Amino acid sequence: MSAPRKRISRSIVRRALVLMLLFCMAAVGLIFALFQLQVLKYDYYQRQVLDQMTYETEVNPERGTIYDRNGNILAANATVYLIFISPEDIIDAMAELEEAAVEAAKTDGKEIPPTTFDWVSPNGTAYSGLKMNELIAHALSDILGVDYNSVIEKAAKDGRRYEVIQKNVDQERADQVRAFIAQFGFTQQIYLRASSIRYYPYDTLASHVIGFTNSDGVGIYGLESYYNNILEGTSGRYIKAQDAHHGDMPFDFETYVEAENGCSIVTTMDMYIQYELENQLESTYYESAAGNRVTGIVLDVETSGVLAMATYPPFDLNNPYKLDAESQAKLDTLDPESEEYKSTYNSLLYTMWKNKATTELYEPGSTFKIITTAMGLEENAVQINEKFFCSGAHTVAGYSDPIHCHKKGGHGSLPFYQMLQQSCNPTMMKLADRLGGDVFYNYFLSFGYGGITGIDLPGESYPIISAKKNFGVVELAVYSFGQTFKVTPIQQLTAISSVANGGYLQTPHLLREIVDDSGNVVQSYETDTVRQVVSTESCEIISTILEDGVSGNGGAKNAYVKGYKVAAKTGTSEKRDKYDENGERPYRIGSCVAYAPADDPKVAVIIVVDEPMRGNVYGSVVAAPYVSKLLSFVLPYMGIEAQYTEEELKRIEVSISNYVKATVEAAEADLGWRGINYTIVGKGDTITAQVPAAGSTIYKDTGKLILYTGDEEPKNTVTVPDVVGKTAEAANRILVNAGLNVTLSGATNGDTATVIHQVPAAGEVVPSATVVTVEVRHLGLTDD
Repeated sequence: MSAPRKRISRSIVRRALVLMLLFCMAAVGLIFALFQLQVLKYDYYQRQVLDQMTYETEVNPERGTIYDRNGNILAANATVYLIFISPEDIIDAMAELEEAAVEAAKTDGKEIPPTTFDWVSPNGTAYSGLKMNELIAHALSDILGVDYNSVIEKAAKDGRRYEVIQKNVDQERADQVRAFIAQFGFTQQIYLRASSIRYYPYDTLASHVIGFTNSDGVGIYGLESYYNNILEGTSGRYIKAQDAHHGDMPFDFETYVEAENGCSIVTTMDMYIQYELENQLESTYYESAAGNRVTGIVLDVETSGVLAMATYPPFDLNNPYKLDAESQAKLDTLDPESEEYKSTYNSLLYTMWKNKATTELYEPGSTFKIITTAMGLEENAVQINEKFFCSGAHTVAGYSDPIHCHKKGGHGSLPFYQMLQQSCNPTMMKLADRLGGDVFYNYFLSFGYGGITGIDLPGESYPIISAKKNFGVVELAVYSFGQTFKVTPIQQLTAISSVANGGYLQTPHLLREIVDDSGNVVQSYETDTVRQVVSTESCEIISTILEDGVSGNGGAKNAYVKGYKVAAKTGTSEKRDKYDENGERPYRIGSCVAYAPADDPKVAVIIVVDEPMRGNVYGSVVAAPYVSKLLSFVLPYMGIEAQYTEEELKRIEVSISNYVKATVEAAEADLGWRGINYTIVGKGDTITAQVPAAGSTIYKDTGKLILYTGDEEPKNTVTVPDVVGKTAEAANRILVNAGLNVTLSGATNGDTATVIHQVPAAGEVVPSATVVTVEVRHLGLTDD
C-alpha cells in the first residue's frame, strides 16, 4: 500500500506565485527597457555614442560670384579663418600633464615633465610659468586682440569641444596662430577653419543693387538677398572617429561629404555705365542741394535689362554699418549715450540701405504726359496738329477750383505736339476728358501702374493709386499730368520704355545668366514681354514730338546731346504730404526721362532728384542736364555712332594731335589735310611747343592752333574773361575775340543757353589760344 502524498502548503504556493509574478514583472520591465533602449530611443543613444566616438566639422561652400555683363567682378569671396578652441581637450591635456608630473615624482631619478610654459609673443612680450589655458589665452589675446579673460572663461567649459574665439581672421594673423600651435603642439586644443567672407572690389559701386551679406554669409539686401539660394551653395561635412583619449582614429573611420559651391550670376549691369550714372547723380545731389537723396536708372530698351541703377549717397558694401557722411553728420548732433541716438542711428542706417529706385514712391509729374499722349493717339482722341487753347487754368466739371498750368499766363493757342513739348497741363486734362475715366484707367493699368514691375530685387514697393470705383473726374484730370498718385522710379521708366520700344510692356530685370562652379551656363534670362499696350505707330509719333522738343524749343531741351536724337520729358511734382516748420509745402521732386536714339531707341534713362533746395527746382534744370551728360557717355560707349545735323556740323569739334618734335613740313601737311587753322611762330624746322596741348578739342571753324619752333616759347598771355551768366553766343564771341579757343558743353542747341561754369576761371592768365571750356544750360524752364 503506497504512502499518502504529502500535501503542499498553500502559503508555499502563494509565495511561489508571488515570486513567479515578480520575475515576470521584472522580465517585462527588462524587455520594455530593452525595447525602449534598442527601438524607441535607438536614434538618441546612437547619437550619444557617435558623439563620443566621432566629431564633425562643417565644410562651408564657396558663395557664387556676381559679375556685370562684361565679366567684371562686382562681388566675390576673400579667404578668412574661424579660430576656435576645444575646452575639453585643454582640460584633459592639463590633467594629463599634472598626472604625468605626479607619477614622475614617485620614481627616483626620473625627470619631472613641466606643467607650465614660457612664450614670447610676436610683439615681443615675454611670458613665463604659464599653465596651458593661460598660455593659450595670452597667445590668442595678443595675436587676435581678443579679451584674455574671455578666452580663460571659454577654456574652462568642460565637456565643450567648440568655443569660437574670433571669426573672419585674416591670413597674416591666422599664420601667427598656426605658428603658435606648431611651436607647442596644441593641435587638439586650437583649431583654424578656412572660410570665405564677401568682398566687394569697388566698395560703394552699385551698393543699393548688389546688397550685402550678414556675418553668417547670408544675403540680406539687394541681389545678394534675392538670389541667395542660388549663390550660397550647400554645406559639406567632415566626420572623424576618435579613440577613448580623443585621438584620431585611422583614415578608414573618416567620412567626407563634399560641399556644393554656389552658382555665380551674370547681371545685365555694365560697370562703366554704372560709374557714369553715379557720377551724374553725385553732381546733381550737391549742385541742387537735394534733401532726400537722388536716384537714377539706365535701361536697355530692347530687353529691359538694367544697365545701371543707383541711389546717391551710396554706402560701403565692405562696411555696410558705417553711415555715409551726410547721415553721420545728422547723428553727431545727438548725445551718443541717449536712446534717441540709437534709434536715430538705426533709422538712418535703414534709410541709407534703401534702394530709392525700387522702394520709394513719388509722383511722376509731367513725365507721365508721355503715357497720356500714348493713350490719346492710340484711341484717335487727338491729332498732333490739332489746336488747343491754354489760358493758364482749367476747370473740371463738379470741381469748383480751377486746376492751374505751370505757366501762369497760359500757353495760348498751340497745336497739340507743341503743348506736349511745352508740358501744358490743361491740354492733358482735356485729352483725358475725351478718353473718359474707364478707358484712361484701363490703359493706366495696362502700362503697369496697377502693381509692381516684378524686377528681381527685394522689397519693391507697390504704387499708391485710386481704386477704380473712386476714380472720378478730378482724379482723371490730375492723373493726366502725373499728380496725386505715386509710383517707383523703376515703374515709371518701365512704362516709358514701353513707349520707346514700340508699345511693349516688359519686366525689368538684372539677371542675365546663372553659371555653375565649372563655368557652365545653367540658365539664361529670356526677355519677358507682358503685353503690347499701344501700337508702334503711336510710339513713333511720340518719339518724334519729344525729340523735336529737345533739339528745338521744348521744356526738355537741357537733355540735348550733340549728334544724337534724344526723346525726353521733364517733370516736377509737389510733395503734398510733407510740410516745413511754417506749415508750408515747399518740397518738390524734379525728374527727367529720356531715351535714345529717338528713331531707333536702345537705351532709356531716368533721374529723380528728391527735394532740390538750391536755385531752380524744376526737373528741366536739376535732372535734364545730367541726363544729357549721362547719355553723352552711354551712347558712344554702346557703339551708337553720332549723326550730326548740318547745323551741328558747322560747330564740329576736332581733337588736336601732338606735333611737338614733328617737322614743320609734316605738321603743316597734317593740319592742312584736317582743315585746322594754325599759326607757326619762329623760323625753326621742328616744332618745340604747341598751344592748345595735344588731346585738347577746338572748333574746326573758329579754333586755332599755335605751333612754336626754335627757341620760341608761348609768351603771349591772355587774362581769361568772365563769361558766366552770358549767353552761349556772347561767351563764344568774347572768348574768341580775346584770342582764346572755346569749347561749349551742355545744352548747345541754340545760342540762348546761359553759361553756368567755365574752365579756366575768370581772371586766370593763360597762353594765347588756350581752350576755355564753357558749360551752358537753358535756365528759367518750368515743367509741372
